[in-house]
This record gives sequence, C-alpha cells and structure tokens, in this order.
Amino acid sequence: MSSEQVEALVVGGGQAGLAMSEHLSECGVPHVVLERDRIAERWRSQRWDSLVANGPAWHDRFPGLEFPDVAPGEFASKDQVADYFEAYAEKIAAPIRTGVEVTSVRRREGRPGFRVETSDGTLDARFVIAATGPFQRPVIPPIVPADAGPVQLHSSGYRNPEQLPAGAVLVVGAGSSGVQIAEELRRAGREVYLSVGPHDRPPRSYRDRDFCWWLGVLGKWDAETPPAGAEHVTIAVSGAGGGHTVDFRALAGLGITLVGMTGAYADGKLSFATDLAKNIAAGDENYLALLDEADAYVARNGLDLPAEPSARELGPDPACVADPVLELDLGAAGVTSIVWATGFAVDYSWLQVDAFDENGRPRHRRGVSVEPGVYFIGLPWLARRGSSFIWGVWHDAKFVADHIAIQRGYQSQSETSDSRRSGARE
Repeated sequence: MSSEQVEALVVGGGQAGLAMSEHLSECGVPHVVLERDRIAERWRSQRWDSLVANGPAWHDRFPGLEFPDVAPGEFASKDQVADYFEAYAEKIAAPIRTGVEVTSVRRREGRPGFRVETSDGTLDARFVIAATGPFQRPVIPPIVPADAGPVQLHSSGYRNPEQLPAGAVLVVGAGSSGVQIAEELRRAGREVYLSVGPHDRPPRSYRDRDFCWWLGVLGKWDAETPPAGAEHVTIAVSGAGGGHTVDFRALAGLGITLVGMTGAYADGKLSFATDLAKNIAAGDENYLALLDEADAYVARNGLDLPAEPSARELGPDPACVADPVLELDLGAAGVTSIVWATGFAVDYSWLQVDAFDENGRPRHRRGVSVEPGVYFIGLPWLARRGSSFIWGVWHDAKFVADHIAIQRGYQSQSETSDSRRSGARE
C-alpha cells in the first residue's frame, strides 16, 4: 500500500509547530503540520478560566504579528492567545491538518526518512520535527492515595473555585500556576494552604520596566544553561490583575497559610519539610539580585528611569513562615481538595527512534537530535532560557529550519551525483 510522501512533518500545532512552519516555508521546505486537536488546544482546554499570559503583549508574541485587541503593556487572556495563534496560522498559510494524531514514527529500513502512522493513514517523511512542547503529561506525585478523601486534580484540570467542593484547599507548587490559583481561591473566600518549594521570584516590573525587558537587556534570556541545581526551579511571576510581583508575604497577609515542600502522607496527615523559610529567603535573594543588576545597568548606561527604593522593602516574615506548620491533618483542617501545580513530563512514546537518554529525555543540540532527520522544538532550555517562550521558540525554529535546509542541500547533491553515475553506466 502506498503512503503519502512529505518532505518534512511537524508534529504539533501550537506555538512551536506554527513557528516551525513559518521558517520551513521561508526556507522553501515542503511540509505538513499535524495537530491531534485544534490549533493551540492546550491554551483553550488545559488552562484555568482566568489565566492570562505571564509576559506583556509586546513581548509574548511572534515578530510578525501583534495582538489585535491587547495593548502592548497588557497581558493576553488564554483565549486571546489561542485566537492569536489561529490568526497566525492563517497569516502564514500554515499547511496544518487538525484532528490527526501521530501514533508512531519509525525509521525506514534501507531508505532515508521515516514511516509515520497516524489516525488518518500513513505518511513517509524525510524529516520529522517534534513540536509537541513540554506540557504533555501532567505530573502528580504519588503522595496522597486517591481514596484518601480530598478531591485531587492537576493544575491543568483546574478551572475556577466553583469547580471544587466546599472546604479548604491545599495547593502544591509555588510557581506561576500555583501562586495564581492559590490567590484566586483565597479571594473567592476559600481557606488555602500553599506548599512552597524552591523558586525564582523576579519583580513583575522595576523602575518602570517589565521584568521581561530586564531579562532581555541583562542578557538573561540568552543564557544557554540554567545555574547549577536550578534546572527545575520554578518561576513565580504573574500577569493576573494587570500584572504584579509575586510576594509570599502578601499572600500570607491575604490569609493563605504557607507551608514547606509536601512530604509524606500517613493516617490522614500530610507532613511538610522544614524548608519554608529557606525557600522564601532564596527567592528574596534572587529577587534582590536582579534589582542590583538592574540598578547597575541604569547607572552604567545613564538611563533616566525612576528610582524605586520601596521595591526593596520586604517586611518581616509572617507567622506561618516563622513558626511553620509541619504536619496537617487534612480532615481536621477541612481540606477537601488538593490542586497539584507540580508541572508536566514529556511523552514521546510515539517517536520510536534512538533519540533519548536513559530517562527518556531528548538528546539534541539546539533542537538537532542525535538521530539524523529528527528535530525537537519548544522545550525549556532547548537553546537558551527563552526557548519555551512564544518569542523564544520562534527564533529557535529558525535555526532548526536552516539546519534542515542545509541537510536537504547535501542530500540533493548526493542524489545528483548518484544520477550522473547511473547515467554514465548506461
């Protein structure tokens, strides 16, 4: 049975897949994009109702299109982001097929390229680009048994406070998702416990500039590797309510009880590590260090940006930090729900090639896999710190597309030489 022939196959129709499609088109590489759901599906169906982008609209976008209905300094809602990507797909005339799931990719024997099985038939592709991103499989640590009593859900399944049963809520994870969900629940009148682990805590803005701008001019978006020990440290930043700096002292002031990292569960009780004050202090240190670098940049360049001494006023530790809760009886505390804001794992079970390490992580350099013809795009730290952000993935995709175009040139030269030799023999 014959199969459809494609030069390059992009798997995934979110921000990474669309960026890849644009650059492949500019390089003259024929391709197809396959998306199992809708364009930017996760923005529509795997985010909570009130979510907005964590970066302002001037920053969190592709270079070729501004948000049509969001001011540059504002933060787009999740639906506006999804609409933006749909509009972008139309703008670049992306050859995207929605509702088609890729079920397996295997290298063809004795021939270049890959055999691709999908829910809509079989394709043969010379190049395969995995653009499914980092948010593929929600991770819930196996700590609290499913039958322990409280409703348990991942942050990707959370929508709004009304979704949860009446009662107190434990939110595990103090990155952007965890702190925003915890604050929303508290403002809705819920009693909330927030489990805080190691984190970075940048200012939302400082001296009249957003932190995205500061990370840019200070060269931090271009960092190629995370600091030692910080590979999985979350960033606590929020665009909610027009954007504000995440302040755990302020969250405690709202009535949220901060606790350390979630530990073991036994007999209806959940234990927490003694690291809460340490984690808060480390976040403060990260925050203040960025202010120092920003001040030095202003002085070095003679910029007329207003001083902001109040940004350094942290205040005393709240009672829940000075005297932390180390064990919580969930029933006695009235905890009826646990929201696990504990991140995601990748899932490349469909990509059945020798491109992964012993832990299932892609082996690549700047998205170019150790498996010739396979590429990755949209992953954190793919090439630099900004790689998993909307603007960052666009620039990474250009490098990958250029690499594919170069490889096509080599293959074309080889095929031309083979044809000439064959003709000479005849």
